Amino acid sequence: MNASKPSLAISLALFSCLSAACATAEVDFKSAYYAIGLSRTNPAIASLSVDCLGRGQLTQNPVCVDNLPAPSWQIQKLSSKRLACRYPNADPKSPPAWEFEFGQKTFVIRSRFIEGQTTAPLVLAFNQHSNHATLLGLMSPHEQRVVLPAVLHLPDMGSVRITANAPGWKLDCDARRNVPEPFVRIGFPPATRSAPRLEYRFEVAAIYPRLKGIEKDPLFDGFRRSYLNILQVNPRLQMLANNSSSDPCAFTIYEYADIARHAPPLAPGLTCLDLVRMTMDRYLDGALAYGLVGYKSTPEYPDTASWGSPYDALDSYPSLLIAACDYIEGAQDWPWARRRYGRLAAWGRAMMATDHDQNGLIEYPISGNYGERPTGERRPSNWWDTINFGHEDAYANALAYRACRMLAGVAAKLGNQPDADFFQEKASRLRAAYVPTFLNPQTGVLAGWKSADGKLHDYWFTFVNGIAITYGLVDDKDANAIMTNLLRKMDQVGYKSYQLGLPGNLIPIAKADYITGDHRWGVPQKDDGSDGFEIYENGGATSCHAYFTIKALYQLGRVEEARKLFYPMLRSFAAGDFQGFGPNGQSKDWRAWDGTCHGYEGFLVDSFLPMLAVFDEAASRKR
Repeated sequence: MNASKPSLAISLALFSCLSAACATAEVDFKSAYYAIGLSRTNPAIASLSVDCLGRGQLTQNPVCVDNLPAPSWQIQKLSSKRLACRYPNADPKSPPAWEFEFGQKTFVIRSRFIEGQTTAPLVLAFNQHSNHATLLGLMSPHEQRVVLPAVLHLPDMGSVRITANAPGWKLDCDARRNVPEPFVRIGFPPATRSAPRLEYRFEVAAIYPRLKGIEKDPLFDGFRRSYLNILQVNPRLQMLANNSSSDPCAFTIYEYADIARHAPPLAPGLTCLDLVRMTMDRYLDGALAYGLVGYKSTPEYPDTASWGSPYDALDSYPSLLIAACDYIEGAQDWPWARRRYGRLAAWGRAMMATDHDQNGLIEYPISGNYGERPTGERRPSNWWDTINFGHEDAYANALAYRACRMLAGVAAKLGNQPDADFFQEKASRLRAAYVPTFLNPQTGVLAGWKSADGKLHDYWFTFVNGIAITYGLVDDKDANAIMTNLLRKMDQVGYKSYQLGLPGNLIPIAKADYITGDHRWGVPQKDDGSDGFEIYENGGATSCHAYFTIKALYQLGRVEEARKLFYPMLRSFAAGDFQGFGPNGQSKDWRAWDGTCHGYEGFLVDSFLPMLAVFDEAASRKR
């Protein structure tokens, strides 16, 4: 999947040099939960490492100090747990402009308004090559400010709740990726005349659903530290996205919503589902994203990976609808549902109107025929956008089935029985057509798509078969046979690197069905696709969408087989091994089976959907 002016009045050019030596910044306080140090030159935090489990794993400092044209400050150590900071022009008898007080899991930053004294925001900036930090909180459209309370989440390290004693107080936030050093930057405004004694409170926290049977098992340390990893807000667009400086994708928001629905509150008055609603409001009010026609670069967000296709991705509307229904049912926000239902129903009808031949399956305008690859800016039909998915797409249809069923449920609860009947009938017809259309009698598994010429394109897609079973499109008898065939094939091709995730497909995708033009993305030169195999979406290992294969096995009661795939992946989550870059400069979200990196984001939130399978594992331990 290739996929606003900053509030701080500082030119972006002045942020182009982030210190590469920030890991050596002085530490002013350290506990088992965090280590923190202040810049000796700028009003900034120079080091911050977090271990939300209190194990003292604090060796990584992802913070960098921006080269700011701000007044310097002088630091005075008041005690082992207190620091005071004064600006050079300050009266030495006056109170300090900033004061820091440290505890085991918490720290407090206080700012005082002093008449006539020049002050600047306190800056906390992260180099994304070190950690893809994100600030999770509510934002207004076109405003790069996050209202408190909020949560600073450091993937694979943990979370920090941030509150302030001034109601409605906001933090400045920015993030960029297409700059020499990709960054996420947070600005803490100083006290003002109207808020003369400002206090920020920080609390290190492990925010994850508590599940009996796994609490003390280190296998689930990644679940505890990283359950929130899939949630990243792009502050320039005020939407959940691939990561804080990357694109929002219409066809992935259902993944975020599925995680959010099970999450505990982030802070008093703030939930993960609130972030889903914020993002859905942007979509419902006309915001675009990758996967929707017209999405392109803007002055507000210049780093866009534009969607140049004349067609919406076939999985975009299903994803949006699932996310909206997840929010409604999870938050029980029926006033929002009533207010937004008309637009949601219109999306649902538009989605099902693509069933042009009335056989029950939605269809994509591009044929998907072998050798008839999309031309120009046209894209394939779904998330797997270097593969020639087209016409009747098994993955997108599985999502459409779930979307119709969920939308029917919402319509019924809103008292709109005609719509409930309409969407339920569409779901029933889709299910009746699904297996007869996509099951390949030669392999015994579901093909990825059926092209307009009537041919099946079957590359042993693990995620297609997994999602169809997970969403109930396949009866248990057929589902067990499919999974047996799929696992047997996995053994035959020799895939055992489960710690890396799973390949999306188990055999090479033929050159005529692989649509991009660069070998770096798995493009083969040989007709059989073998020379591009294991690179990126051409059979590369990834945890993206691996959830569905694992979930299908748990759902069928095949627990030991599920664990064989899932436990090594859990150990990788605990080690933080799906974030960052390899020696070749490519990232860990996609790998060859020997571990060679072929990713590009550095951090791709889809990688963390398998966190949902922990619920199945916990349930299996109760049996």
